[in-house]
Amino acid sequence: MTFIDPAEAAALRDKMSSDKSQLGKIFKAKTSKFHSRNVEHSLVEGLLEDGWEEYGEPLKTKTRLRKPKSHNVQFEDDIWCQLYRLGYRMLNVDENFCLPCGPEPSDKKQIDVVAMDKDSVLLVECKSSANPAKPPSYRDEFEALRLRLDRYRKTIDQVFGPGKRLKYIFATRNLRLRRDSADILRLVDSGGFYYNDNTFQYIDSLIKAYRDAAHYQFMGLIMKGQSINKEKIEVPAIEGTMGGKTYYMFSLEPQLLLKIGFVLHRTRANESEMPTYQRLLVPSRLKGITKFIDGGGFFPNSAILNFNERDTKLEFQGQPRTKDTVSRTGLLKIPNAFAIAYIIDGQHRIYGYANSKYKKSNTIPVVAFKNLDPSDQLELFMQINENQKAVSPTLRITLEEDLYWNASRLDSRLKALRSSVIRALGGDPSGPLYGKISLGEDRSTLQAKPFADALIRCKLLPEAKGNRFVQETTASSLYDAANLDHGNEMGKARIRAVSFINASYELAEETLGKDQEALNTYILSNRGSFAFISLVGDLHAFEAGQRSISINSTTEQRINAIRKYLLVLFNALKSMTPEDAEILTGKLGSGAEATWLRFFQGYINNKFADYNPPELQDWRERQDKALQSKGREIGTQIERHMKKFIIEQLKALFGENWDIEIGAIQRDCEARAKEQMEKDYKDGLGRREIPWTDQFFIKDYKAIIEKYWSKKPENIANAESFEQHFSINVGHGFNSKADKIKWISLFNTLRNNWAHEGTKEKGLNKSDVELLAKIHDQLGL
Repeated sequence: MTFIDPAEAAALRDKMSSDKSQLGKIFKAKTSKFHSRNVEHSLVEGLLEDGWEEYGEPLKTKTRLRKPKSHNVQFEDDIWCQLYRLGYRMLNVDENFCLPCGPEPSDKKQIDVVAMDKDSVLLVECKSSANPAKPPSYRDEFEALRLRLDRYRKTIDQVFGPGKRLKYIFATRNLRLRRDSADILRLVDSGGFYYNDNTFQYIDSLIKAYRDAAHYQFMGLIMKGQSINKEKIEVPAIEGTMGGKTYYMFSLEPQLLLKIGFVLHRTRANESEMPTYQRLLVPSRLKGITKFIDGGGFFPNSAILNFNERDTKLEFQGQPRTKDTVSRTGLLKIPNAFAIAYIIDGQHRIYGYANSKYKKSNTIPVVAFKNLDPSDQLELFMQINENQKAVSPTLRITLEEDLYWNASRLDSRLKALRSSVIRALGGDPSGPLYGKISLGEDRSTLQAKPFADALIRCKLLPEAKGNRFVQETTASSLYDAANLDHGNEMGKARIRAVSFINASYELAEETLGKDQEALNTYILSNRGSFAFISLVGDLHAFEAGQRSISINSTTEQRINAIRKYLLVLFNALKSMTPEDAEILTGKLGSGAEATWLRFFQGYINNKFADYNPPELQDWRERQDKALQSKGREIGTQIERHMKKFIIEQLKALFGENWDIEIGAIQRDCEARAKEQMEKDYKDGLGRREIPWTDQFFIKDYKAIIEKYWSKKPENIANAESFEQHFSINVGHGFNSKADKIKWISLFNTLRNNWAHEGTKEKGLNKSDVELLAKIHDQLGL
């Protein structure tokens, strides 16, 4: 029975090609960002007015012209090329591939990309926007999709033969369409698959990492749970229990594992599969494993899988248990379906077989758990990898959400909350940071760490130690500490934080939109992200302290409360002096982020004097050259006095043997003097003798004072002991010897700060200089 006219069926077949030469040429053309053509010289002028441009060397009788592809054509071409790189060699070569979509013969719908292999047919519909935009409603289209797919299937069966698996893919680029939106839920409910920017980038990374083996993970992604065939896989197995979990041990051919297995890569494309945790493979390593296998090598250790029985019904026909063990042998029946077994460990081994000649003949030992909880699955992965390749900081940050969300400790749950906020900021297609933050294995322009660091100190989320909040951090936070339903409040706090941070970035985009350089350099950069989020949180806390906003305020109320401050910041960034720009962009290392934040705070304080956070005051004091000079002068006098008094006291106590009395310290000082002489010589300063007494450390003075604490010279009238001269009360108690010389350790810390002039964050503040002056006075200087 025919569903469409045979002539129409023949026409559809002609629009597809499996000719490798033809597909190769089309692939080359589609990978280009331009349409190109060669035309007679006389026709060039008219075409230039139509948007074409000349390029390359002109030919003898023709001119080479090209024109940029429109965003929608480029997207369709990119999808076609991606499927070609995945190994599809039966693709549409005509853009007008139309299938019946309604009861009337004229009811037809164009399919943008069609790809086939021997088992399946992919129908891809592409929607795109030149810039990120909110999409129209697809409600009517997706509500009618189930009926359309039935007509598509009948047509495909007639044109290309029955039995092929059909998958409809709705692909978008630059459309802010949430995966949990009503439209996408309708699409998925009808049997379609949503292929957004995240999916495209993920498949691209799969192709780079897995090469020819990427096809298996791709099929698992789009066909998850769909039957490969109705016959179950039957294997001899041993059933056992471990840690209260049921598991099976068996061996299976790699070609089967490649189809039923799925790797939970930590990428935005797998958000719905939480928890996800795996790294992408290293291409060179995968190639090496294949070579090792084909050379006769093998891996005796087991791959570890997890079958989720809520989706996959395993059947075990076990033999009676013996009296010696609770384990039993039997026959395990596994549904033959795509992506039903998560690969916890062993993805390199399994995918190493993808291009091996032993894919069908070898077997891999497997330990398969049944129905592991997501947290147990993640914990098992972490334990297995603990002593192997270190989990990257970005992956660790993004794993914390799954590891600690339901933890018993409050501080661990707050760590999970920060991770969740970062994931939501970078993974929400409707947000301004979408796709801009590196999450798991997804690499992007911004790292996760600056966001994590900012969320620790920005006051939008509280701090905790163990199971107790740090009380002063709860007042202005977006987490209601009074809500004892932890799971409920974690979700609410995430929504509040993400909404507020997104609104702040949207204001930045809106204000700095015409100055992309300022936006990208000072807001959408790693150092800028830390400074901006920290500032936003600090301003929010400041306004909460003024009682203009509270935990119950809306996002709009919060952003309105800090709008005036942020506008001052944005104006300052647009008109930044060359000197400030050089300081910020040239600042590297661990202190760079703090410097950026202080500059941001300073711009606002210049306009709003009542906003003057203590850390900004402290930082500005440490930049004060006059204050640094005063503190350094006082400190130098103290250090000189310590050296002079201590050496004179030792000479008075021990005479000419004073240096032998401190022999260990003398040897250290002599070694330092020789090292300094060698350094000076190598630096071109010639030979310079350095007295060993110039190489005392403050800790050496402290050791001498402690050792000879109460000794007094016997032949000197009114002589003081070290205890009498160096006991100074700096407010840390004044009872023990340790209390009385506590100032020496404090002095040593301050000395290190003023000695590093290049690191102004570690200079001296006003209270430091006051402490130095107090020590100076009490030493009688």
